[in-house]
Amino acid sequence: MDLGRYAAEVISAWGVSLALLAALVWWSVRRDRRVRAELERTERDHG
Repeated sequence: MDLGRYAAEVISAWGVSLALLAALVWWSVRRDRRVRAELERTERDHG
């Protein structure tokens, strides 16, 4: 695949996009674990 004169811009845009997606997935998984633990703790204390 020949990106021509814009190869650096295209590749850097892909890199930034992938990094942002990876950060969003990481944040979502981290938050899910935290909320799930809090829910289990609340259910145990009040259930």
